[in-house]
Amino acid sequence: MKRLFSGIQPSGELHIGNFLGAIRNWVALQDEFECIYSVVDYHAITQPYEREQMRARVLDAAKWILACGVDPERATLFVQSDVPEHTELAWILGSVTPMGDLQRMTQFKEKSEQHESVNSGLFTYPVLQAADIVLYKAEVVPVGEDQVQHLELAREIVRHFNHRHGHVFPEPQARIGKARRILGLDGQHKMSKSRGNTIALSEDAASVMGKLAPAVTDVNRKRLKDPGDPEQCNVFALHGHLSPPEVVDDVANACRTAARGCLDCKKILHSHMMSTLAPIQARAAELDAQPGRVREVLDAGAERCRAIARETLREVRDRLGLDWRAAP
Repeated sequence: MKRLFSGIQPSGELHIGNFLGAIRNWVALQDEFECIYSVVDYHAITQPYEREQMRARVLDAAKWILACGVDPERATLFVQSDVPEHTELAWILGSVTPMGDLQRMTQFKEKSEQHESVNSGLFTYPVLQAADIVLYKAEVVPVGEDQVQHLELAREIVRHFNHRHGHVFPEPQARIGKARRILGLDGQHKMSKSRGNTIALSEDAASVMGKLAPAVTDVNRKRLKDPGDPEQCNVFALHGHLSPPEVVDDVANACRTAARGCLDCKKILHSHMMSTLAPIQARAAELDAQPGRVREVLDAGAERCRAIARETLREVRDRLGLDWRAAP
């Protein structure tokens, strides 16, 4: 099977956007590819954080990934910083990456606008992403719409490296899931912990409804009798990912004909969202009752990944002439 790599940051509680945009797809791909999944903590340190909070978030992210259905018997799960070759290869790949390519990254531009001072980690972030992928010679990367540009850069970095030093890495191909871009409850921005527009996987029914009730819908539906356009409604988009097809059709029709109000639409979504979250939350509770289980999975995953990474770096150093002990 082809090898696949993907990662997720431990920058806060995992939420429904993480599940729909990434983790659900990870679960579905486990029997189609040799899957390597990572909690990418090196990426998370580009933003301010508390040390103890980071430790807890790494384990919490891993727990919820497993609870969502990633099976350590069918996929490898590990923590990025447990394999130091990630950052070593990132430095090497940085030597073939033009600064102009990094300056064109949309996410870097957006974050630059949000902060007065931007650290170099945010600037070189895509190089570390490329290293994450090619360290395992992954041929497939499941991505959302917002990460396509970064994967294209990773492919370009691979071309630069292979042209200069000889073929070592395959060019990774994008695997775009059905949930291309999950908007937050504000209906404007990608679902993001930093924007406070998320629903955490751990939230109970009352908390979820409390967040759905004020969520932005079709702005043209100001009154109950106003017909709406479901394609302009973010709540309807979530129905498309969480509700059965017949319910999605019914909700769309009720919106267009003003037969049902937005709050009722949200209540229907709430029911199907909780049906999705309930078994995930039950598995998370089971993991909480097994002290050390998450750590065991991460340790086993890191051991396997270190073996692959060491072999890749041995080959890379040979191609770069950095294996001076081999000199006559």
